[in-house]
Amino acid sequence: MSRRWVTQSYAKINLGLHVLERLPNGYHILETGFCFIEWSDRIEMRPAAQMELHMSEPTIPVDDSNLIVKALQLLQEHAGLRDQYHISVDKRVPAGAGLGGGSANAAAVLRMVNKVANLGLAAAELAEVGLRIGADVPFFIHNHVGIGRGLGHEIEMCDIQPDAWIVTVFPNEGSSTVEAYERVYPNPEPDFNLKKVLTEEEIEEWPFLLINDLEPGVIARIPQVGNMKDQMLDFGAEFAGMSGSGSSVFGLFHQDFVATEAYESFIRLGYAANLTRPKFVPDTGVYELE
Repeated sequence: MSRRWVTQSYAKINLGLHVLERLPNGYHILETGFCFIEWSDRIEMRPAAQMELHMSEPTIPVDDSNLIVKALQLLQEHAGLRDQYHISVDKRVPAGAGLGGGSANAAAVLRMVNKVANLGLAAAELAEVGLRIGADVPFFIHNHVGIGRGLGHEIEMCDIQPDAWIVTVFPNEGSSTVEAYERVYPNPEPDFNLKKVLTEEEIEEWPFLLINDLEPGVIARIPQVGNMKDQMLDFGAEFAGMSGSGSSVFGLFHQDFVATEAYESFIRLGYAANLTRPKFVPDTGVYELE
């Protein structure tokens, strides 16, 4: 029986998001706080005669448009890798949710292959490969929370993982990243310094200081995002916001029983949701199965 390895691919949320500038090539200069949630996909890998990708969610393509396939192709090109693998993804993080699920998958596979094939690439080198896939892939490679700047790939590591329970909910309707950015008006001089808010201000102050510039445009297209923010606050959240380009909404709670009741309420209402512990640190180790 061939050897098999497994890892978890954890999602992220954005604590605030400032769109500072729109570039001529259509990309945007931004500033955002990246932190982790316990929502994860399980990725299993084994050697194979040829590359094969299986996703548990049948609507997700497994061709060259999949970020995992792109990651493997770029790694083969970069490191001269000739080994082939069968990769199976138990997909639990919703797509089109603003949680970085696809980028996290790509980063996890880069880390897995680097270890399994004994490529010996440093995290910084893997991050360079990952940047060619997506701006937030380096964040998942380095696996450290912090402030993302530039296209989102320049990470200033600082401890902004909330000391609070995080409830994240997906409104069962995905948001287009392209449309979200098309509808935003860049503001090169935000009213509040994002790093200062996240590192110096109490969570209770965040509703007055922390904004996601993409949120109004997404709520105009997907009103349920705004409704879920209101619901999160009604359930007792200290702060609620949209993650990334949407459509997921998260709430921060100081009390575990209040967070648990909010999480269970969303589940009862038929939504995919997640509950994350305070100061959560993801385990992204690659483990060989017996």
